[in-house]
Amino acid sequence: MENVLHKVKAQLYLNWLTDDPNDYSARVISERSLSIVDICRTAVTRGGATRSVDDMESIVNVFFKEMAYQLCDGFSVNTGFFTATPLLRGVFNDPKETFNPEKHSLLFQFNQGEQLRKELANVSIVITGVGESSIAIERVLDVKTGSVNDLITPNRNLRIKGYKLKLAGEHPDVGVYFVNTATSARTKVAPDEIVDNNPSELVVFTPDLAAGTYSLEVISQYSGSVLLKEPRTAVFDKPLTVQ
Repeated sequence: MENVLHKVKAQLYLNWLTDDPNDYSARVISERSLSIVDICRTAVTRGGATRSVDDMESIVNVFFKEMAYQLCDGFSVNTGFFTATPLLRGVFNDPKETFNPEKHSLLFQFNQGEQLRKELANVSIVITGVGESSIAIERVLDVKTGSVNDLITPNRNLRIKGYKLKLAGEHPDVGVYFVNTATSARTKVAPDEIVDNNPSELVVFTPDLAAGTYSLEVISQYSGSVLLKEPRTAVFDKPLTVQ
Protein backbone atom coordinates (compact mmCIF):
# COMPACT_ATOMS: atom_id res chain seq x y z
CA MET A 1 0.00 0.00 0.00
CA GLU A 2 1.49 3.32 -1.07
CA ASN A 3 1.52 6.52 0.95
CA VAL A 4 0.35 4.85 4.15
CA LEU A 5 -0.02 7.51 6.85
CA HIS A 6 -1.52 5.45 9.66
CA LYS A 7 -1.08 2.03 11.17
CA VAL A 8 -3.74 0.16 13.16
CA LYS A 9 -2.70 -2.87 15.20
CA ALA A 10 -5.11 -5.70 15.95
CA GLN A 11 -5.11 -9.13 17.55
CA LEU A 12 -7.14 -12.20 16.67
CA TYR A 13 -9.51 -13.87 19.12
CA LEU A 14 -11.65 -16.98 18.88
CA ASN A 15 -15.05 -15.90 17.62
CA TRP A 16 -17.52 -16.96 20.28
CA LEU A 17 -20.41 -15.33 18.38
CA THR A 18 -20.52 -18.02 15.66
CA ASP A 19 -20.90 -21.80 15.71
CA ASP A 20 -17.58 -22.39 13.95
CA PRO A 21 -14.96 -23.37 16.58
CA ASN A 22 -12.08 -22.48 14.26
CA ASP A 23 -12.80 -18.93 13.14
CA TYR A 24 -11.43 -15.72 14.62
CA SER A 25 -12.44 -12.09 14.87
CA ALA A 26 -10.02 -9.18 15.08
CA ARG A 27 -9.95 -6.55 17.79
CA VAL A 28 -8.17 -3.24 17.35
CA ILE A 29 -5.52 -2.57 19.99
CA SER A 30 -6.55 0.86 21.24
CA GLU A 31 -4.23 2.90 23.41
CA ARG A 32 -6.99 5.00 24.99
CA SER A 33 -10.04 7.13 24.21
CA LEU A 34 -9.24 10.71 23.17
CA SER A 35 -11.29 13.68 24.41
CA ILE A 36 -12.01 16.92 22.56
CA VAL A 37 -9.14 18.66 24.33
CA ASP A 38 -6.79 15.77 23.44
CA ILE A 39 -7.63 16.17 19.75
CA CYS A 40 -7.20 19.95 19.93
CA ARG A 41 -3.84 19.52 21.63
CA THR A 42 -2.53 17.11 18.99
CA ALA A 43 -3.78 19.41 16.21
CA VAL A 44 -1.71 22.23 17.69
CA THR A 45 1.43 20.17 18.37
CA ARG A 46 1.38 18.60 14.87
CA GLY A 47 1.25 22.08 13.34
CA GLY A 48 -2.10 21.86 11.58
CA ALA A 49 -3.99 24.30 13.82
CA THR A 50 -4.01 28.10 13.58
CA ARG A 51 -5.50 28.66 17.05
CA SER A 52 -4.57 27.77 20.61
CA VAL A 53 -5.78 24.59 22.30
CA ASP A 54 -8.20 26.57 24.49
CA ASP A 55 -9.64 28.45 21.49
CA MET A 56 -10.10 25.24 19.51
CA GLU A 57 -11.76 23.45 22.43
CA SER A 58 -14.17 26.34 22.94
CA ILE A 59 -15.11 26.49 19.26
CA VAL A 60 -15.58 22.72 18.97
CA ASN A 61 -17.80 22.62 22.07
CA VAL A 62 -19.95 25.45 20.68
CA PHE A 63 -20.24 23.57 17.39
CA PHE A 64 -21.35 20.33 19.03
CA LYS A 65 -23.84 22.10 21.30
CA GLU A 66 -25.38 23.85 18.29
CA MET A 67 -25.41 20.60 16.33
CA ALA A 68 -27.27 18.90 19.18
CA TYR A 69 -29.77 21.80 19.28
CA GLN A 70 -30.48 21.46 15.55
CA LEU A 71 -30.76 17.67 15.75
CA CYS A 72 -33.36 18.09 18.49
CA ASP A 73 -35.35 20.26 16.07
CA GLY A 74 -35.42 17.39 13.57
CA PHE A 75 -32.60 18.46 11.26
CA SER A 76 -30.04 16.00 9.91
CA VAL A 77 -26.36 16.96 9.97
CA ASN A 78 -23.67 16.10 7.42
CA THR A 79 -20.19 17.24 8.43
CA GLY A 80 -18.48 15.33 5.62
CA PHE A 81 -16.76 13.18 8.25
CA PHE A 82 -19.97 11.85 9.79
CA THR A 83 -23.72 12.20 9.40
CA ALA A 84 -26.17 12.47 12.29
CA THR A 85 -29.91 11.89 12.02
CA PRO A 86 -32.81 11.85 14.49
CA LEU A 87 -34.35 8.38 14.60
CA LEU A 88 -37.58 7.11 16.15
CA ARG A 89 -37.72 3.59 17.57
CA GLY A 90 -40.81 1.59 18.41
CA VAL A 91 -43.95 0.30 16.72
CA PHE A 92 -47.08 2.42 16.13
CA ASN A 93 -50.08 0.10 16.06
CA ASP A 94 -52.60 2.61 14.74
CA PRO A 95 -52.43 5.53 12.27
CA LYS A 96 -53.78 7.83 14.99
CA GLU A 97 -51.42 6.61 17.70
CA THR A 98 -49.26 9.35 19.23
CA PHE A 99 -45.74 9.13 20.59
CA ASN A 100 -45.63 7.17 23.85
CA PRO A 101 -42.30 7.23 25.77
CA GLU A 102 -43.24 3.90 27.35
CA LYS A 103 -43.02 2.13 23.96
CA HIS A 104 -41.30 4.65 21.66
CA SER A 105 -37.98 6.47 21.87
CA LEU A 106 -36.03 9.14 20.02
CA LEU A 107 -32.31 8.72 19.49
CA PHE A 108 -29.58 10.00 17.18
CA GLN A 109 -27.89 7.78 14.64
CA PHE A 110 -24.31 8.50 13.56
CA ASN A 111 -22.61 7.09 10.45
CA GLN A 112 -19.23 7.69 8.86
CA GLY A 113 -19.21 10.23 6.04
CA GLU A 114 -17.40 10.43 2.73
CA GLN A 115 -14.35 12.29 4.07
CA LEU A 116 -13.77 9.70 6.78
CA ARG A 117 -14.20 6.84 4.30
CA LYS A 118 -11.51 8.39 2.08
CA GLU A 119 -9.06 8.26 5.01
CA LEU A 120 -9.32 4.44 5.07
CA ALA A 121 -7.05 4.32 2.00
CA ASN A 122 -4.27 5.75 4.19
CA VAL A 123 -4.51 3.08 6.90
CA SER A 124 -2.44 -0.09 7.11
CA ILE A 125 -3.78 -2.97 9.25
CA VAL A 126 -1.20 -5.05 11.14
CA ILE A 127 -2.37 -8.31 12.74
CA THR A 128 0.04 -8.91 15.62
CA GLY A 129 -1.09 -12.48 16.33
CA VAL A 130 -3.60 -14.29 18.52
CA GLY A 131 -4.42 -12.45 21.72
CA GLU A 132 -5.10 -14.00 25.10
CA SER A 133 -8.64 -15.33 24.99
CA SER A 134 -9.81 -13.44 28.03
CA ILE A 135 -13.09 -11.94 29.15
CA ALA A 136 -14.27 -9.16 26.82
CA ILE A 137 -17.41 -7.18 25.97
CA GLU A 138 -17.96 -6.77 22.23
CA ARG A 139 -21.50 -5.40 21.81
CA VAL A 140 -24.29 -3.99 23.96
CA LEU A 141 -27.92 -3.89 22.79
CA ASP A 142 -30.67 -1.98 24.58
CA VAL A 143 -33.73 -4.16 24.00
CA LYS A 144 -36.30 -1.37 24.40
CA THR A 145 -34.81 1.13 21.93
CA GLY A 146 -32.72 -1.15 19.73
CA SER A 147 -29.75 1.15 20.38
CA VAL A 148 -26.37 -0.57 19.93
CA ASN A 149 -23.38 0.53 22.04
CA ASP A 150 -25.03 3.84 22.90
CA LEU A 151 -28.27 4.34 24.85
CA ILE A 152 -29.45 2.18 27.74
CA THR A 153 -32.88 2.18 29.34
CA PRO A 154 -33.27 1.79 33.12
CA ASN A 155 -35.56 -1.02 34.24
CA ARG A 156 -35.40 -2.74 30.84
CA ASN A 157 -33.39 -5.65 29.47
CA LEU A 158 -29.85 -5.18 28.15
CA ARG A 159 -28.05 -7.77 25.97
CA ILE A 160 -24.29 -7.94 26.49
CA LYS A 161 -22.34 -10.00 23.93
CA GLY A 162 -18.71 -10.98 24.10
CA TYR A 163 -16.24 -13.60 25.34
CA LYS A 164 -16.21 -15.61 28.58
CA LEU A 165 -18.82 -13.33 30.14
CA LYS A 166 -20.58 -16.01 32.18
CA LEU A 167 -20.87 -14.96 35.81
CA ALA A 168 -19.31 -17.66 37.96
CA GLY A 169 -17.37 -17.92 41.21
CA GLU A 170 -17.84 -16.99 44.85
CA HIS A 171 -15.67 -13.87 44.89
CA PRO A 172 -17.78 -10.94 46.15
CA ASP A 173 -16.80 -8.77 43.16
CA VAL A 174 -18.33 -11.13 40.59
CA GLY A 175 -21.16 -9.36 38.79
CA VAL A 176 -22.23 -6.70 36.28
CA TYR A 177 -21.59 -3.06 37.15
CA PHE A 178 -22.57 0.34 35.76
CA VAL A 179 -20.01 2.99 36.72
CA ASN A 180 -21.03 6.65 36.51
CA THR A 181 -18.22 8.35 34.57
CA ALA A 182 -18.77 11.69 36.34
CA THR A 183 -18.96 10.47 39.95
CA SER A 184 -17.33 6.99 39.74
CA ALA A 185 -20.34 5.64 41.66
CA ARG A 186 -20.76 1.91 41.01
CA THR A 187 -24.18 0.25 40.65
CA LYS A 188 -24.22 -3.55 40.72
CA VAL A 189 -26.92 -5.55 38.97
CA ALA A 190 -28.77 -7.64 41.55
CA PRO A 191 -28.27 -11.42 41.16
CA ASP A 192 -32.00 -11.96 40.61
CA GLU A 193 -31.90 -9.46 37.72
CA ILE A 194 -29.50 -11.56 35.65
CA VAL A 195 -31.91 -12.89 33.03
CA ASP A 196 -29.51 -15.03 30.96
CA ASN A 197 -26.01 -16.07 31.98
CA ASN A 198 -23.99 -17.58 29.11
CA PRO A 199 -20.31 -17.36 28.05
CA SER A 200 -21.09 -15.37 24.88
CA GLU A 201 -24.10 -13.40 26.11
CA LEU A 202 -25.50 -11.93 29.29
CA VAL A 203 -29.00 -10.49 29.50
CA VAL A 204 -29.48 -8.25 32.52
CA PHE A 205 -32.19 -5.97 33.84
CA THR A 206 -30.66 -2.49 33.77
CA PRO A 207 -30.85 -0.88 37.24
CA ASP A 208 -32.80 2.31 37.93
CA LEU A 209 -29.91 4.56 36.89
CA ALA A 210 -30.05 8.36 36.89
CA ALA A 211 -29.46 10.28 33.67
CA GLY A 212 -25.76 10.37 32.76
CA THR A 213 -22.93 8.48 31.12
CA TYR A 214 -21.82 5.06 32.35
CA SER A 215 -19.04 2.56 31.87
CA LEU A 216 -20.06 -1.11 31.79
CA GLU A 217 -18.00 -3.73 33.64
CA VAL A 218 -18.36 -7.50 33.90
CA ILE A 219 -16.34 -9.31 36.57
CA SER A 220 -16.16 -13.12 36.67
CA GLN A 221 -14.00 -16.10 37.63
CA TYR A 222 -15.25 -18.06 34.61
CA SER A 223 -12.54 -19.48 32.33
CA GLY A 224 -14.34 -22.20 30.39
CA SER A 225 -13.08 -25.22 32.33
CA VAL A 226 -12.14 -24.48 35.94
CA LEU A 227 -12.82 -21.39 38.00
CA LEU A 228 -10.04 -18.84 38.25
CA LYS A 229 -8.61 -18.10 41.70
CA GLU A 230 -9.04 -14.36 41.09
CA PRO A 231 -11.77 -12.72 38.99
CA ARG A 232 -11.06 -10.99 35.68
CA THR A 233 -12.69 -7.75 34.58
CA ALA A 234 -14.01 -6.72 31.17
CA VAL A 235 -14.59 -2.99 30.68
CA PHE A 236 -16.61 -1.98 27.62
CA ASP A 237 -14.66 0.55 25.57
CA LYS A 238 -17.69 2.66 24.64
CA PRO A 239 -19.62 4.92 27.05
CA LEU A 240 -23.32 4.14 27.57
CA THR A 241 -25.86 6.90 28.12
CA VAL A 242 -29.04 7.16 30.19
CA GLN A 243 -31.12 10.10 28.98
